[in-house]
Amino acid sequence: MIHKYTYFITLLIGIAVLFLWIVYGNTTLDIKVIPIEANHTPTVLHGLRIAQISDLHNAEFGKNNARMISALREADADMIVITGDVIDSRRTNVEVALSLAKQAVAIAPTYYVSGNHEARILEEYAKLKQGFEESGVIVLENASVDVWVGEANLSLIGISDPTFHKDSDGEAMEEMVRNYLAKAVPDNANYKILLAHRPEYIREYAKKVDLVFSGHAHGGQFILPFVGGLIAPGQGMFPQYYDGLYTYGRTNMVVSRGIGNSIFPFRVNNRPEIVIAELTAVATKNETR
Repeated sequence: MIHKYTYFITLLIGIAVLFLWIVYGNTTLDIKVIPIEANHTPTVLHGLRIAQISDLHNAEFGKNNARMISALREADADMIVITGDVIDSRRTNVEVALSLAKQAVAIAPTYYVSGNHEARILEEYAKLKQGFEESGVIVLENASVDVWVGEANLSLIGISDPTFHKDSDGEAMEEMVRNYLAKAVPDNANYKILLAHRPEYIREYAKKVDLVFSGHAHGGQFILPFVGGLIAPGQGMFPQYYDGLYTYGRTNMVVSRGIGNSIFPFRVNNRPEIVIAELTAVATKNETR
């Protein structure tokens, strides 16, 4: 009897600890600094800091996202990029995203590209886009802008999510991405940074740009020890691109774990994050394909 009682208490404690761990892992915000080193990075861009927000899905950390805004201020970023899914098509709240945008632009120039959730709710996306633009956010829909850093400039490019074309399947979406890139990427010698919601098209991105910021994978939702991310939209089980820095040829890609949740209401071993990418010009770098 005592043995059964001890087993029951131990089980309850284990469940409570697991529950608290999951709550902690879904309500605390991680700030991850990623050095971006490449020998083709212009020296003038050395030390450039880019803060990335992705996959907000209406999430709030503190009233009016006070904790997130505080983290962005402390990051001392030169620019902020938002890589899609700031709203959730299942429980849309445009005002949360607009509040965040208004505060972000007061910290640093802010740039945005759409995600698949924006593509599902076009009427709400139109309101979001208008609100972003009125707040001073640069919305990049298959377009680019030149950004000056000191006496040099870089090209910042954004492509829309291919699901804005409702009849697109996997193969058609990849072709759409190629068409978007052909339209948006300028033909110049500038260092090129791409904002694109989906990381699975890295092979296409690498043909055109030097650095990519993506999201969409939600960090694999559940990160398993010694295994990695469990599942990601667009990549399925055990996704290849779900968290951190990846290199393909001469192109680096940063994939944010994102901030909010969508179909799955919680994460495991996968804290919401703001990424701070810091460009570092180096003399040499071994690059692998």
